[in-house]
Amino acid sequence: MFGIGSTELMVILVVAIIVIGPTKLPKIARGVGKAFGEFKRASNDLKRTIDHEVDRIEREEKTQKAKVELLAEDAPAPKLAPEPAPAAAAAPADAKPDAKPDPKPDPKKDQA
Repeated sequence: MFGIGSTELMVILVVAIIVIGPTKLPKIARGVGKAFGEFKRASNDLKRTIDHEVDRIEREEKTQKAKVELLAEDAPAPKLAPEPAPAAAAAPADAKPDAKPDPKPDPKKDQA
């Protein structure tokens, strides 16, 4: 109990009897006990309220997630557009991309 041993508790009781007096000590002890009890009830009520709200929020999130998954299963799969064919796949590696091939070979260049 609060890390107080029996010897320390006896010393506290003797000091309380001397300072407060034997007639007022039971009333004060009752008041302190009631205050601790009320504090404990209030803290338990707060803890219960917080736990209840956390559980409610978790249930709402699970319900929302289940609805989304259910709608995703019921919806038809989206159609994917076909991928375009790669352009100029057979172009030589040393060819310039803007260069146009000669439609007719020049006979004069071949003679030189």
